[in-house]
Amino acid sequence: MDPDEDRYRAPALDKGLDILELLAEIDGGLTQAEIAKRLGRSPNEFYRMLDRLVRRGYVTRLEGDRYSLTLKLFGLAQLHLPVRRLVSYATPFMRELAEQTRQANQLAVFDRGSVVVVAQHEAPGYWGISIRVGSHIGLYDTGSGHVLLAFRSQEERLMMIDEYSASGEETKIEAEFFERLDQIRERGYEAMPSAQTAGVFNLSAPVLGPDGRAIAALTIPYIILVNASHAPDMAQTERMLTRTSRQLSKLAGADFELPK
Repeated sequence: MDPDEDRYRAPALDKGLDILELLAEIDGGLTQAEIAKRLGRSPNEFYRMLDRLVRRGYVTRLEGDRYSLTLKLFGLAQLHLPVRRLVSYATPFMRELAEQTRQANQLAVFDRGSVVVVAQHEAPGYWGISIRVGSHIGLYDTGSGHVLLAFRSQEERLMMIDEYSASGEETKIEAEFFERLDQIRERGYEAMPSAQTAGVFNLSAPVLGPDGRAIAALTIPYIILVNASHAPDMAQTERMLTRTSRQLSKLAGADFELPK
């Protein structure tokens, strides 16, 4: 070992990072004893560190005294370069999508218990529904929220719901809601009447990362344009939306096709 590296070691920090890196590789979590065994240390060495990680929200304690990562690290990552890069890559595609569909569109991510709009493009004509960048929107009652949940594992869905509820948006979730999420995942997109604005349909599709999980949701708040000639209908708009989401997913590293 380099003498300088040994000189500036921070054992407590190393221990915490070892735990985070280990739990990041495990589905379903590990007990304190299992963590200690895998890291070659005594279980007592990790009690205080696990307690602090739980209190700071990086780790959660599951039934059976198992510890698992929360989505806090993912949320922190959303504030940094990846989201700015995603918005930069997405902008020309969102502009083209608006021109093709004659509708506005927006890009949203899940960030520390909230669904946040990180980019939006206005409709090219006089009429369109747009949401300000930085707006926080619903997880349960929006197409974006549904898509962000649908393309996640059940464990991650429950973590997202817990974090959202912790922000003051507590809602009872029925089994039918998770069935709907599975249907969205199978279909490849969400189409639902807006719960906020009459006459608007939320059409939403995921932007997937290399692991197949949604890193963002691309949404068109679709309105019927009565006097617009050659404006695509809702079915055509859905196809244009999913095609654009597939293009963005490939840029994000996804190497498979979404349902067409």
